[in-house]
Amino acid sequence: MAEPTTHYADHDPTHHIVPKSTYYLIFAALMIGTALTWWVATIDLGAMNNVIMLGIAVTKATLVVLFFMHVKYSKPLTWTVILGSLFWLGIMIALTLNDYLTRDWLHYG
Repeated sequence: MAEPTTHYADHDPTHHIVPKSTYYLIFAALMIGTALTWWVATIDLGAMNNVIMLGIAVTKATLVVLFFMHVKYSKPLTWTVILGSLFWLGIMIALTLNDYLTRDWLHYG
């Protein structure tokens, strides 16, 4: 009886999907993003501080997910799960903001 084949049968654990230099570049970008976040935190930009730091954080998280978690080179099912998770996160944020922004704050003061 033949053994069932899986899509991992030809997987070589020592084979890198991307060259190591790409990992080093992504790591450097993450370190620069961390330094940039610290630098922006030392400057008073008002409400823009949070916007800029969240933008940097989202960029860093995207780099980690795409390259270190190998999502960039994964199958469509993985992309579907990630996009579904982001969609669900958007729903939760929208519901939270809906509650927060529609409260009558005069009664709590």
